[in-house]
Amino acid sequence: MSDFWVFGYGSLMWRPGFDYLESETADLAGAHRSLCVYSWVHRGTRARPGLVLGLDRGGSCRGVAFRVAGRDRAAVLAYLRERELVTDVYREVSRPIRLRREGRPEVAAVTYMVDRDHQQYAGRLPPDAILAHVRAGHGQSGANSDYIVSTVAHLRALGLTDPILERVVAALADT
Repeated sequence: MSDFWVFGYGSLMWRPGFDYLESETADLAGAHRSLCVYSWVHRGTRARPGLVLGLDRGGSCRGVAFRVAGRDRAAVLAYLRERELVTDVYREVSRPIRLRREGRPEVAAVTYMVDRDHQQYAGRLPPDAILAHVRAGHGQSGANSDYIVSTVAHLRALGLTDPILERVVAALADT
């Protein structure tokens, strides 16, 4: 069985939770990173939803690609499905990504895109609503604010910035 790739754009970048052979930055065209998902499990609850990232259509996204050994395919996909598809707000898809290292090919990668028809799809919220959800959200995986701060730190380590996430982190620091 051949190796395969997984594309991470949020917490998968800094906490993949599975073994991999290599990782590197990669670009995905046709979707962008967005705080567009109400979190009812990992970073919030139904009564007090947090906000987490989703890949939403349009634009592009730079993230981290992980090459996984083919022999681990079933176990890694089972793990990712349990983690990412807990409420079915994401759809598992295969998309082409461009590996950033010189001379590397375009490869297909498994990733998780938001389902815009799902009730947890938040769309584009105003900044004050984003901040309110991030401040209030706390779920099985911890505080929503910790998720945002960690994601921004890892984006910065990759030399990337996300203006919306940067504004949220700045606002969190001001309080």
